[in-house]
Amino acid sequence: MTDIKSLTFSELQKFVLSIGFKKYRAVQISRWIYKKLATSFEEMTDISKEGRKLLKEKAEIYNLKILKKETSSDGTIKYLFELKDGNRIETVFIPERDWNTLCISTQVGCPIGCKFCFTAKDGFTRNLTTSEIVDQYISVQRDVGINNRISNIVFMGMGEPLLNFENVKKSVSIFTDDKMAGLSRRKITISTCGIIPGIERMAREIPKVKLALSLHATDEKTRENLIPLNRKYPIKEIMKTLKKYPADNVRRIMIEYLMLEGVNDSREDALRLAQLVRGIPVKVNLIPFNPYPGSEFKTPPREKIEVFQKMLWDRGIATFIRDSRGKDISAACGMLRGKESKLKQ
Repeated sequence: MTDIKSLTFSELQKFVLSIGFKKYRAVQISRWIYKKLATSFEEMTDISKEGRKLLKEKAEIYNLKILKKETSSDGTIKYLFELKDGNRIETVFIPERDWNTLCISTQVGCPIGCKFCFTAKDGFTRNLTTSEIVDQYISVQRDVGINNRISNIVFMGMGEPLLNFENVKKSVSIFTDDKMAGLSRRKITISTCGIIPGIERMAREIPKVKLALSLHATDEKTRENLIPLNRKYPIKEIMKTLKKYPADNVRRIMIEYLMLEGVNDSREDALRLAQLVRGIPVKVNLIPFNPYPGSEFKTPPREKIEVFQKMLWDRGIATFIRDSRGKDISAACGMLRGKESKLKQ
């Protein structure tokens, strides 16, 4: 059974031809799914009843199930989706003044094991399929309504996107095809904790989307403690890779830096960070840690974060404080899933 939402437009064209349809049917099917947000073939009324019956026999339209959602006072909506196999993932809708961003997941759980991450506590189950990635966008767009158009997508939810490269690459193709979701490549960001082969593949195969690096430390020992994968892909090697990455002042690499009190928030850290990114077109996002029950980490005082920011600005590095959204709901990644899992037990 062909999963329609897992097909790029060229694959969809080949599929409709393979079942005896004319090529233009691909345009119709794509419009119903990505523009009209249809959930079934029955809704595709410009295709004959016999045609719809054939589609139903040969293919499926995979739809995620919204298990729960929480809405923050700032408009942020956190979704808990249930997959066909019973696994659960999270997606976050983040409204801004002039645009709306969707933070999507790429894996069930995460294999990286970052010490500060709530998702890591449940370990890793599996990669998401292309349609499971794509339908996070479709399901949320349907839920919030077409007047709240999602224009930006960040692959910053559960999982390490570059360890699910093929499905992430395919979903980007679907998101950015004008005949499908029709989003701008400039409005898509893929985040990684530093999977060097994946970054190199991104440069070759998905060059026009934005790259974000979750750095979170400026020396190897601290980063190894926070992100065990640093032993395999150390900061020094990651930075060499970023220097060769096709970025520029228009499409700068985003450096994500989680501020942890007494761990990585010193003046020395700020100076080291400035040195690390020298010669690389970057934008730095300082993210105050969002505490969760049982965490060993704390958020630094605001004044300390602002001093850190100023030290980077003074050295010519564009640096912004990215405050967490949805603080009054299960905001930290993995919290809603974890809370529901406990209720289920």
